[in-house]
Amino acid sequence: MSKNNGDDDLKELERHQLALVHWQQHAMAHDEKALVIFEGRDAAGKDGSIRVVTEHLSVRNTRVVALPKPSDREHSQWYFQRYVPRLPACGETVIFNRSWYNRAGVERVMGFATPAEQETFLRDVPTFEHMLLESDLKLVKLWLDVSKDEQAKRLKDRRTNPLKVLKASPLDAAAQDEWKAYTEARDEMLTRTSTAKAPWICVRADHKKVARLNIIRHLVHALAPKKIAKTLERPDPEVLFEFDASALTDGRLER
Repeated sequence: MSKNNGDDDLKELERHQLALVHWQQHAMAHDEKALVIFEGRDAAGKDGSIRVVTEHLSVRNTRVVALPKPSDREHSQWYFQRYVPRLPACGETVIFNRSWYNRAGVERVMGFATPAEQETFLRDVPTFEHMLLESDLKLVKLWLDVSKDEQAKRLKDRRTNPLKVLKASPLDAAAQDEWKAYTEARDEMLTRTSTAKAPWICVRADHKKVARLNIIRHLVHALAPKKIAKTLERPDPEVLFEFDASALTDGRLER
C-alpha cells in the first residue's frame, strides 16, 4: 500500500470517528444511555472494531465490558444478574465484548449450559431486552461474521505473533473443529432473538477496515440525531445488514 493510500485510509477513519465524537457529545448533554453488544465468530474482529470505535470517545463516559467466566456464586444467580450492574447510566456508553449471548453460543457448543438453561435464555432474552429499551436505553446488537478460511488465518496469527499471544484462548481450536455446531447455534440465536425493537445487525467481517467503517456508520445512524447522522453515508448493505431469515440461505452469512 502506498503512503498516500494509507493517509487516505486514516483520514476516512478519522472522519467516521469524528461523527462518533459528535454523537457522544450529544448523548452526554442529553443524558442518553447506550449499550452496544459485539458478538460474532471467534477472531471475527470484535476487539479491533471496539478499539476503533472507542479510540476518541470519553474515557469517563465509555466502558468496555469483557467478563471472565462466571464464578461458582454467579453460576447460582439469575443468569442476567452479573450483567445488570454493568449497564449504562445516563450519559454513558457501554460496550459488551461478548455478552449474555454466551449462553446461546459458546456455552451451548461447549456444554457449559444445559439444554434447559439454553432454552430458558432464548425464551427470556427478548423480554429482558425490551425491558431495557423501556428504560430509555438505546441498544445495538452486532454480529460479526467471518469465513472459516479467514478465521483459520487469524487464529494461526494469534499463535505465531507474539504481540497477539494474549488474544489466544484454549477454546480457539474448537472454533474450527466445531464450526458446524457454532453455525447451528448462531442460526437459532439470530432467528429467535432478533426482534423488531432489538434486531441483530450482521457484519461481513472478512475485510477488517471495511467492516469497521460500516460499523461506525451504523452506530451513528442508529444512535445519533439526524443532523449528526447525515454527515456519514449509510452502511453498505453488502457488508452490514439487519438480520432476516433469508440471510441463512442466500450466502450473506457463512455456512
